[in-house]
Amino acid sequence: MFFKNKKFERKVLLDKSVLDSIITFCKMKHPNEGILILKGKSKNGQIKIDGLAIPPFNFTGPTFAGFPHSFLPFDNSYIGIVHSHPSGSAEPSVTDLNNFFGLVSLIIQSPYDDDSIFAWDSGGNTIPLSINDEPETDKN
Repeated sequence: MFFKNKKFERKVLLDKSVLDSIITFCKMKHPNEGILILKGKSKNGQIKIDGLAIPPFNFTGPTFAGFPHSFLPFDNSYIGIVHSHPSGSAEPSVTDLNNFFGLVSLIIQSPYDDDSIFAWDSGGNTIPLSINDEPETDKN
């Protein structure tokens, strides 16, 4: 029996409030890199990011940021990481790709504004990123 693997074109939808939090966090950490865990959901190739977590025991410097994955509490909503590049380049480094976590990696470059954040897959390919200005409300 053959199974068809349906290929989905990935895209990332980032809540504006989460983007604002990322920008604020990275400006506070500058000139060091900042690192955060992305929380959200993924369905049919669409990755919706609606929250953040500060990784426990994270370590940062002017050219690096990381955390020991073994100390993370179990949470199915973790879908990737975001970190800053104070140098001004949003390209993922070889180290970034070798330490890829989750489905997507966001990199925000200095000067940390709405137009300086980019999404990448584990192969270093860009993923289309759009900002959601309207928060989703539960309809019960």
